[in-house]
Amino acid sequence: MIVAVDQASRQVLVLDGETAREAGPEAGPEAGPEADRLPVVWSWTADGDDRLADLEPARSWARPTEARDVVLDGEGSLLVTASGGLAALVDTATGTPIWATDLGTSVNPHSAELLPDGNVAVVASTAGWVRLYAASEGPRSTTYTEQELDGAHAVQWDEGAELLWVLGDDTLLALRVGGTSDIPSLAPERSIPLPEVGGHDLAPVRSAPGTFWLSTGDRLWRYDSHLDRFEAVGLGAEDSARGIKSVGSEPATGRLLTITPDHAGPCSWCTSAVTFHHPDGTLALTGTELYKARWWTTPLPGLGPTNRPR
Repeated sequence: MIVAVDQASRQVLVLDGETAREAGPEAGPEAGPEADRLPVVWSWTADGDDRLADLEPARSWARPTEARDVVLDGEGSLLVTASGGLAALVDTATGTPIWATDLGTSVNPHSAELLPDGNVAVVASTAGWVRLYAASEGPRSTTYTEQELDGAHAVQWDEGAELLWVLGDDTLLALRVGGTSDIPSLAPERSIPLPEVGGHDLAPVRSAPGTFWLSTGDRLWRYDSHLDRFEAVGLGAEDSARGIKSVGSEPATGRLLTITPDHAGPCSWCTSAVTFHHPDGTLALTGTELYKARWWTTPLPGLGPTNRPR
């Protein structure tokens, strides 16, 4: 399955995996903006959720920027961020927020990562920092430690090295997590200049622990943290790697998925299609304004009335 953030509907959409696997150069549903005409099997939105009312989702959930599935205490969960200020960890079985905070409209939260102890790292591109929140301490915990990084856009936990990798405009930073779950700390361990400016997304190469996909302004890279080496990745067409907003490889097959703005709609940083590589294909999702999409790797529970596609 695939999870995507749709800024048009302000929803997180989980899409049917079989449709994704069969996607060819012109694959897609019937034209039309209605969500129920898309291959959506599950969705979530902060809009109208009384459990988040104190965080003003009408404002804080504006322009969602991240959605990724994670595992907390053996159960599947969803991590989300939005430019409006919201960062949240959500139980996919019930749609219930486990932890959430409002960072305000001026910092531009761009991504988040769950750590093994249940704490949550959030990056904000305009503010230029990564924060590690003591989310394990309660549903509205606001305790955090902070590390500055210009243009912080992406964050990834490296289980093998026990490092938190953070991607900025021109630097890839490796942080050592210390302290305790209730009072965490961050200490820089490695600072690696990028081969090109405009760092945007960071994702694991699932077949090679300690190796990451990394997107910059004009290219896609594969970074090996063991060798400290960047390798440019070709995607076919000369401009196909330009401006990639998200990238990831399917665990079972290694097939790459990318989101790249098509500049065709009112959202100049969005697209209405998911692009696949090796083998190539496109999944058209008419009426959407997608900012990111990722492979969904955890089981989804049976759909209930509180989390059916809307």
